[in-house]
Amino acid sequence: MAICEFVRFGATLGLLALATASSVRADDINDYPTVARSEYVFGCLKANGETRQAISQCSCSIDVIASLLPYDRYVTAETVLSMSQVRGNLGGEFRSSEQAASALNDLRRAQAEAEVRCF
Repeated sequence: MAICEFVRFGATLGLLALATASSVRADDINDYPTVARSEYVFGCLKANGETRQAISQCSCSIDVIASLLPYDRYVTAETVLSMSQVRGNLGGEFRSSEQAASALNDLRRAQAEAEVRCF
C-alpha cells in the first residue's frame, strides 16, 4: 500500500469512527421513537389549542421531557396513567403501587419542567 493510500485509508477510518460516535450520542439523547413524540404532540395540541404556537410549544415540551426522562421510564408512566383508569382490582394495582407512583411522579416532574420552559 502506498503512503498516500495509507493516509487516505486512515482518514476514511477516522471519519467513519467520528460518524459512528456522533450517531451513538444522538441515539442516546434522542431515544424516543418518532411515533411516541408525535402521539404526545397530538394530545398536547388537543389540550392546548391547535395553533401554530401550540405546535411549537408541544414539540418543545416533548423534547424537554425526553431530555429528562429515559424512554422506558416514560412508557412505564404512560402505562400507569392508562391502567390506573381501569376500574376494579387491575386498576387498583396501578393506583396503589409504589413503583407506579414513582414512575408517575418522574413524568409529572418532567412535564412541570417542560411547562416552565415551553409555555
